[in-house]
Formats: sequence, C-alpha cells, structure tokens
Amino acid sequence: MAARMRPLHDRVIVKRIDGEEKTKGGIIIPDTAKEKPQEGRVIAVGPGRVDDGKTIKLEVKAGDRVLFGKYSGTEIKLDGEEHIIMREEDILGVIES
Repeated sequence: MAARMRPLHDRVIVKRIDGEEKTKGGIIIPDTAKEKPQEGRVIAVGPGRVDDGKTIKLEVKAGDRVLFGKYSGTEIKLDGEEHIIMREEDILGVIES
C-alpha cells in the first residue's frame, strides 16, 4: 500500500478476501450474481479506544483474517484498491488457521 493511512481510535482497515469463482458443482458464478465476501484481512489498526482517559488496545492486529457483518463499515479506495474501514466492534471474529 503506497498511500500510508493510519486509522484513528478503534477503527481498522480491512481488505476483502475474494469469494469463490464457481460453485462446488463447477458452475461459474457471474460477477453480477456474486455476493460480497464477509471475510477479509486486517491491513491496519488504530491505537485503541479511549475509556476514562485510558487507551484500551485493540484485540485484532494487522494480518489477522477476520469475519465481519454484511453491511459493516465504509468502503474506501486506497491506491485503486477497495478496502473497508470499520470499528473493531463490527468484526464478528478472528479466523484461526
């Protein structure tokens, strides 16, 4: 990512992981019928949320593979690539490998 962006407070930047191109039966899914994936990789995290004057660090970190809600966050473009910026609370879970 050439353009450096640091999210503020408890926000994270996530890049969607592309979904499947075809079904298990081998049928190719056209772009118009694809749903946006709800899975992504954390690109950058903010310093944390402030509570009673103390900064509470985020549980997710850059590189984590996460699952998030279908309508979570705000879509942004950085260097021509689509990303989502969202609060940590919009992340449903971290996918362990």
